[in-house]
Amino acid sequence: MTSAWEHFFAATLVLASAGPIKYRLVEAYRKHLEEVDQEQLPKEIREEFSSLRDRMHCVPPMRGETAVHATVRKMSEMEAGRMAHRIVNMLGVIARTQGVQRPMLRAVNAAES
Repeated sequence: MTSAWEHFFAATLVLASAGPIKYRLVEAYRKHLEEVDQEQLPKEIREEFSSLRDRMHCVPPMRGETAVHATVRKMSEMEAGRMAHRIVNMLGVIARTQGVQRPMLRAVNAAES
């Protein structure tokens, strides 16, 4: 099972790749975020993710396209950039939340062993 962090990290890699922002946003969402279970997410971003999901499906598709494609097609470049920014910010929250939950590891000096 893929964790929420892995989904958002993969989406962020797509967003950071070359190409038009609208194409990168569609690919990041479609390939990595579309199937994320909201319950996997930290409580701090569930509402934000729900809002993002609603926004990514708000335009009815034309023949041969999905709602995500239709929605992003109607966005301005600036709005698509803001959506990408939201995704990256959610990755940051997930990373911080998981970092707090992980046990603290201490480097061990070979002389101490």
